[in-house]
Amino acid sequence: MTLPERADFYREFVDHPRVIRVLALSGGYTRAQATTLLARNHGVIASFSRALTEGLSTAQSPAQFNAVLDEAINAIATASRT
Repeated sequence: MTLPERADFYREFVDHPRVIRVLALSGGYTRAQATTLLARNHGVIASFSRALTEGLSTAQSPAQFNAVLDEAINAIATASRT
């Protein structure tokens, strides 16, 4: 399933006693869109494989590469705390 645009769309599943985790995919969204949607869907975790690498390039210096990656990790971690 994908990250829903409606806030707390999967809340019934998140709150169900037999559900351990609800995982959604970030595919189709930019990292900014995906982190916004994740933050609005409490209790949901998301896969960010493509969004994590957004903006990374082999042409970047190691410092630039690390800075872009750190920014991505921080944005995803912040959205995941909901």
